[in-house]
Amino acid sequence: MGTAAFTVTFDCADPHRQAAFWATALGWQVEDNSTLIAALQEAGHVGADDVVDVGGVASWKGAAAVRDPDDPVDERSGKGRGGRLLFQIVPEAKSGKNRVHLDVRVGPEASAAKIEQLTGLGATVIGNGEQGGRGWVVLADPEGNEFCVA
Repeated sequence: MGTAAFTVTFDCADPHRQAAFWATALGWQVEDNSTLIAALQEAGHVGADDVVDVGGVASWKGAAAVRDPDDPVDERSGKGRGGRLLFQIVPEAKSGKNRVHLDVRVGPEASAAKIEQLTGLGATVIGNGEQGGRGWVVLADPEGNEFCVA
């Protein structure tokens, strides 16, 4: 058996802001689905209401994803075939603590700089943790999803 591809999906209000934030946080890339969008538009399957321009790139209005740049990508769709995070619009706001969260591991020598970078992009520091002599900082992304930097 090979490695499994995975997508972690986040409900959100602004998928493109979330994708930009997490691409920076993880050193990943925002998926470029413009080739697929153009083909679907040409075939009449996608209308103007389904698409938005994000930095000059035709993108899905209701969703955006980031992918590990070292994993394979489907050239036709732009979809990553390895690890990816998908952000999709939902009408309701976040309503409680995450049951799943991401840990951004950068090491003790780089954590302060990473936290400064992420708070500059809209993250909020909400706490600290420590176990067995190892510490981490708990943050919330721009839409309030908790994650840790260690």
